[in-house]
Amino acid sequence: MENASYGLIQLFHDGGFMMYPLLLASLLGLGVIIAKLYILWVARRDTDKVFSDVSEMARSGRLDEALAYLEQTPGPVAAILLSGLNRIRDRRAGHDVEQAMATTGKIELGFLERGMVVLATVATVAPLMGFLGTVMGMIEAFAAIEVAGQVEATLVASGIKIALITTATGLMIAIPMNIFYNIFVSRIDKLIIDMEQGTNTVLNLLWDVFGEAGEPMVSAGAVAGSMPRVEPLATQGEIIEDSELT
Repeated sequence: MENASYGLIQLFHDGGFMMYPLLLASLLGLGVIIAKLYILWVARRDTDKVFSDVSEMARSGRLDEALAYLEQTPGPVAAILLSGLNRIRDRRAGHDVEQAMATTGKIELGFLERGMVVLATVATVAPLMGFLGTVMGMIEAFAAIEVAGQVEATLVASGIKIALITTATGLMIAIPMNIFYNIFVSRIDKLIIDMEQGTNTVLNLLWDVFGEAGEPMVSAGAVAGSMPRVEPLATQGEIIEDSELT
């Protein structure tokens, strides 16, 4: 274990100056990954139970109890249902309910996507920093040859070692960042589907129970469909830039 620890420390030292920004990028990306795992786990936890409980309360006419239940329930689906039920309780028109849900949906989606820009940036920039370290290492190697006036393996070994270490480190950071980014995109898309399907079903039921006659039913698909989607990093040509998420 001590030899392994010493080896890693030695490799970090041999990698040169660029290992420090690479270390910072890896820690930043790791922090975002841990935070996103927790946020998305909470957001999708017991979603089916929320639909079932709220539907049961709606059928029995316990709207206030449903509102109190949703206020205590975390997650974007509960937040959208809560905003719609508040408008239904106030006997608002259908377009008011839909607008409230659309606004809440965009806010919740922005919260779900928070940190994705950082993760995409780390995944894109880490290999570039590694390649920059490669260039710096090769410059060092050629500088040593220039000073010595002849080519010897011992002269260029240090520069080539720096080049290989920084390149490998940049790729080792970027690969898991890309994987987790696309995993998070998939989970966010599933949450949007939950909003479209579940919210549409429950709110239509609630509208039948509590809504005024002649008012149009709310379409959650239209609400969630107005939300921007996050694209997988593998299909993007550049770093995500979305000022609404920062």
